Amino acid sequence: MSNHTSRRQFLQRSAVAAGSIFAPNILIGQEGGAKKINVAGIGAGGKGASDIAIAAEGANIVAFCDVDRKTLEAAKQKYPNAKAFESFREMFDAMGDQIDMVTVSTPDHAHYPAAMEAIKRGKHVCVQKPLVNRIWEANQLHEAAKKKGVKTNMGNQGHTGEQIRQLKEWIQAGVVGNVKEVHVWTNRPIWPQGQGAKDSYKPAPVPQSLNWTNWLAATPDVEYFDGVHPFKWRGHREFGAGAMGDMGCHIMDGPFWGCDLGEPYKLEAEVGELTDVSWPAWSHVICYFKHAKFGEIKLHWYEGKNGENPVKPERPAKLEASRDFKKMIGGFMIVGDEDTILNAGDYCEHLEVVGKREKMIKFLQETPKTLERSLAPGKPQLELVKAIEQNKTAGSNFDYSVPLTKLCLFGNLAIANPGKVIEWDSATQQIKNGGEANNLLKRVAYRQGWEYSADKI
Repeated sequence: MSNHTSRRQFLQRSAVAAGSIFAPNILIGQEGGAKKINVAGIGAGGKGASDIAIAAEGANIVAFCDVDRKTLEAAKQKYPNAKAFESFREMFDAMGDQIDMVTVSTPDHAHYPAAMEAIKRGKHVCVQKPLVNRIWEANQLHEAAKKKGVKTNMGNQGHTGEQIRQLKEWIQAGVVGNVKEVHVWTNRPIWPQGQGAKDSYKPAPVPQSLNWTNWLAATPDVEYFDGVHPFKWRGHREFGAGAMGDMGCHIMDGPFWGCDLGEPYKLEAEVGELTDVSWPAWSHVICYFKHAKFGEIKLHWYEGKNGENPVKPERPAKLEASRDFKKMIGGFMIVGDEDTILNAGDYCEHLEVVGKREKMIKFLQETPKTLERSLAPGKPQLELVKAIEQNKTAGSNFDYSVPLTKLCLFGNLAIANPGKVIEWDSATQQIKNGGEANNLLKRVAYRQGWEYSADKI
């Protein structure tokens, strides 16, 4: 419960707590020996490198692809027996019958075509967060996975932890009473967004090592601009999902799951420096939910800086005077009619009942563990490997992670329409009062031959 717990300690504690819950059940090959899952990685640098490495803890890495030849060369050094490609379509054509599972670790805009191509070919998929950056794509991805019967997971590692289960069990046990409000904040963006980002999107020569057409994936041809690869894409409205897409699937995971939030019926936002091509410098989003048990719940999302001032909620009234709320640069609060849960961190690693340490300790000691624990704490790629081996379901499978991803995209829908109250119709998956705003649910155009949908796989 220390507020100084490191991320590494958080993952280690999760592993200790859950490590004895499941026994391994390795697949048996034709000759009676252990048969490992064969995994291919789409995206081999940065997060892709770590995702492949985590999968490799329990599987064979047989192939990988990346649009940057420098990244490919580095991956070849680490996995000399795996085949390397610049295109995931070429990889599947050459290696499809040798691949069981795929990790997708690309910029957000390429998640959808990469995952859909894998699902079309019957491959299990672990896709980085957010799953996609369009609401229509999230629904299509979900339907396609169900249609093909593949196992799925999203790369939000906090969902594999002991602490997020503890949070849900606390809320079910009534630690805060009836939930009324949720506040979630982040220090993102830490990349260019707003008018400054738009001004920086200047055409530039394509780096010699980069296959720009493959980087664009399903996006029609546009000019390369300086820095979009490997980092500036996050703030671009076509390629990224902004701060909410980057951190929402982490920080909102606990409140979303713990409070059983579902889809909002109404949203609104105020923003600073939104442009036609860049997500804003800051925003405050409010999502309204109708909850069967708690009634109306408001979820507030805060991101970025308004000038020099971080956009975040007010200091909790019962927080000890000695605690510096300004230093809590990301986290969430779940506010009930009795008490408030505070977590100063990106996962659920610093849970506390504000000003009620005795109550917190009591709930820690007495709350029953009613939820199944993860197959691989801290490691969603390995969790999926084990789920395939044991014919189980990964925790952040698409039945869960598609709705969580969509919550981030609902927030972006409100951000793209500042000052307007968005009325969402879950039944039709349309904005009731949307008009042209409904055009934001789906990408404007797809590259010819890259038009994936669930009914065509």
